[in-house]
Amino acid sequence: MSAAADERPSLERVYVWQVPVRLTHWLIVLAIVVLAATGIYIGRPFLVVPGEARYRFVMGTMKAVHFYAAIVFVLSVLARVLWMFLGNWYARWESFIPVTARRRLGLWRTFEFYVFALRKPPGFIAHNPLAGLAYTAVFFLYFVMIGTGLALYTVDANIASPLRVFSFLLPLFGGPQGARWIHHVVMWLLLGFAVHHVYSGILMSQIEQNATVESIFSGYKFINREILSASTAEHLARGKGHA
Repeated sequence: MSAAADERPSLERVYVWQVPVRLTHWLIVLAIVVLAATGIYIGRPFLVVPGEARYRFVMGTMKAVHFYAAIVFVLSVLARVLWMFLGNWYARWESFIPVTARRRLGLWRTFEFYVFALRKPPGFIAHNPLAGLAYTAVFFLYFVMIGTGLALYTVDANIASPLRVFSFLLPLFGGPQGARWIHHVVMWLLLGFAVHHVYSGILMSQIEQNATVESIFSGYKFINREILSASTAEHLARGKGHA
């Protein structure tokens, strides 16, 4: 065996992302794509269909697709939040909020890596602390999107619709125009984050060589045993065990 092979860190295959995490991830991705496409059309119709609108019903179709995609989005977000309390260690809220000393220290170390002051990122199995805080902000944006969406729905909803109960949200967002503006801006923030998310996932997968990108399909990462030991100690300190 060569000396180079001896110096290679030993890796262990670890099941990180459970099925509910992967499923909700891809449902949210799909829903955002559909919601963005239909939402842009609803805000600024760009399809010109010859003939009377009552026979084409393009806007109505777009609104219906938008509505059903919104249902998928809301249920997926709520399921993912629920799994933050029911899932394994890597899925739980502690992987988003830096409650342990190791993750608080890792915040600065991860920032140093992102600004090129550190050659390699500090080792974390799931989300690193800085990414965890970013995802926390993203979930906040999800709920802003849900709130403004429900508020806007009540403007044109049938008087008998049970969703009209959410009309109290309209004043909180400054009325229909304020809610529409916030809804639009948050959409672009989420799309911008999606671009960064894909880029950073590929970057970390290449640098750490731990199958970061592949793990959202398979659920498994390949983890350096030293990092795995440190993570296990962190879990035990929190009284969670290595789940």
